[in-house]
Amino acid sequence: MFICNFKINSKNIFKFILVAAIIVSVIFFIISTIRIFSASNVFTTNDELPQKDVYVISSSNYTNVLKAVHENLGNYIGQKIEFEGYVYKVPDIDSKQFILARDMIINSNLQTLVVGFLCEYEDSINLSEKTWIRVTGEIQKGDYNGEIPIIKIMSLEKIDKPSDEYVYPPDSAYLQTSVLL
Repeated sequence: MFICNFKINSKNIFKFILVAAIIVSVIFFIISTIRIFSASNVFTTNDELPQKDVYVISSSNYTNVLKAVHENLGNYIGQKIEFEGYVYKVPDIDSKQFILARDMIINSNLQTLVVGFLCEYEDSINLSEKTWIRVTGEIQKGDYNGEIPIIKIMSLEKIDKPSDEYVYPPDSAYLQTSVLL
């Protein structure tokens, strides 16, 4: 039979635990510091519009991008985008402006609301209402009953009405803000 006897000294145990705690704390501090300073993006956002040369907006992400740009305009100034819609003019905007619009389906009865970006184009006076176009432009800060994004159009081409002419609300948290008559 083999018997092993350990003598436990309370002063030595306390010293051992203290040294172990200090070593673990130092290792944790070093790892945390390395992660903080080596991260390329310490603060990230989950915005719809990534920053690249020209971002193409599709029917499936149209309203998500529209919402993200309106809510965080400062993050998107200077971003170039390309998207399609129809010319929609309202009487109280400048003659060089129009809304590049899409019809957003808001319920199962196919009722729609007009949504879109306010655009600025030198020759917009010659664009006919309801003409479908594809534009490439740059997001700028503008004013229309408050601060909103305005797309400064760099190129424009007329297109046929797409098969996916309708868009859908940005997400499940969408709340209808207008009254249907």
